[in-house]
Amino acid sequence: MVRIMLLNLTSFRLRIAIIGVCCWTAAACNILAAPTAAPTPTETWTPSPTATPEPTATDTPTPTLTPTSTETPTPTLTPSVTPTPAPTLTPTNPPVPTPFLTYDNWSSISVPAGLLNRLNSPLVAFINANDRQATTNMLTPRPGNTIETLYYVSPATPGTRLEILEVDSTTGSDIYISPDGTGIVYLRLTGGLNQIGLYLVDLRVGLSARVLAATTLSGRGIINRPVWSPDSQQIALALETGYDLDIYLINRDGLTTHLVQDGSYDWSPAWSPDGRYLAFLSDRAVCRTWRPAEPDTCDLPGALAPTTGSVHIVDVQTGIVSRLSDVPVSDPPRWVNTRQVAFASGDPLFGSPDRRLFVADIITRETQEVRLSAGDDRLKLAEAWSGDGRNVVYQAAGTTTEIVLANVSGAQIGRLLDINFTRYGMSAAWSPDGTRIALGGIGGQCPYGVIVYDSSFAQIARGSPPPSMCEPRFSPDSRWLAFTGVNPRIDGRVDVYIANQNGSGAVNVTANLRGSIQLLGWVGGTR
Repeated sequence: MVRIMLLNLTSFRLRIAIIGVCCWTAAACNILAAPTAAPTPTETWTPSPTATPEPTATDTPTPTLTPTSTETPTPTLTPSVTPTPAPTLTPTNPPVPTPFLTYDNWSSISVPAGLLNRLNSPLVAFINANDRQATTNMLTPRPGNTIETLYYVSPATPGTRLEILEVDSTTGSDIYISPDGTGIVYLRLTGGLNQIGLYLVDLRVGLSARVLAATTLSGRGIINRPVWSPDSQQIALALETGYDLDIYLINRDGLTTHLVQDGSYDWSPAWSPDGRYLAFLSDRAVCRTWRPAEPDTCDLPGALAPTTGSVHIVDVQTGIVSRLSDVPVSDPPRWVNTRQVAFASGDPLFGSPDRRLFVADIITRETQEVRLSAGDDRLKLAEAWSGDGRNVVYQAAGTTTEIVLANVSGAQIGRLLDINFTRYGMSAAWSPDGTRIALGGIGGQCPYGVIVYDSSFAQIARGSPPPSMCEPRFSPDSRWLAFTGVNPRIDGRVDVYIANQNGSGAVNVTANLRGSIQLLGWVGGTR
């Protein structure tokens, strides 16, 4: 017993010596703590009680760790992670890959001799599809074909047609010609996947190439057609990317610019006459983004693609975008001149009770509605604006249909009560010099002959068919009027006619072609 006590005392002295050395070498400035260390031996004297609480103390936290309160939220975090990928949102607005913009499938094409010189003057462009084999008897049926041919014809020599391009008939009306007539964009739907797409033809060098691998020009339910710049050097096109629609510029050499991209729907681009701006529709004021992973996304279960957007302007050089108007618009905006953009609000086809017309100034940012000061029309359809932006002609649709010429300030200049085109069945065109207005039907539904009025709605020509007149188009120099018409005395087929600016002296330029005919408009005469 004495030996054990001496051993404990020796151990105690040894600990005191070690503590003294540690205090001397490691913490001289903390030596003030030494007096409190003196009672330590008395606490160390009872090692068994001291040791006993230590295990107990270490065991005591163990139960606190056992509930694992910090791990308990883990299951609550798991459900919050599950919606993050948002797999249920995918069917609402499924992601698509970035458009495959390319410049491949080069091929040479034959260009008619002297074409570029002829394009110094305006030419009429039209499509002839399914031109059948010639026969001495027009009543003899002939098998059809799948060929579609693009022609140019001069009003000065209407009997001489220029065959420009031959494509498959599946292209349909998806042929878009540059203002100077030397550039053509068309949709090819035949061949393998490495051949189908949007092709660009340059008649200046006789080359054709694919610029976009696509099977349709409809993106997320919105039809977007290529629009040529006024200088005929590039096209603007809205394409679906990921979860939205963006606007691209494609040069003749295949160089591509991703001009407008922000996560919202941007569509229906339209060039200003000077090529400086693009007007387009966008839902960005209502929906900042359609990307599921971003805050405030509109890509929610049951969400539908927008049917309207507000008119915006983008500077082609800087890419700066600004909103021109907050009016909801469904139809593509149209430039009246380099300063004014016209657009319409409301579409009865989507349940709207009215359709209103507006024109906005890109400098003052003022928007003005066409509203008659007396007896305004609720449905204003098929509008056509004069080049100065002061007057507009439209079809007033109600219990009857009438044709109205109005001033943008609300004054009615004239109203025709006896020309009753079907609702949505009228087309109108102003001559570029603003002196004449041509009125016709659409889609072969042309109950009237040639109709031309002046800018005050005084009658210039009011003929009876044949020929009837649909889709009238004035030439860029205002000297000629092209239109489609039907002569029931021959075969009832739609043909292309060219007349002078007053609508007289009409000549059928497609009479000896078979198959179907479609007028595209005027090209050339811009250089």
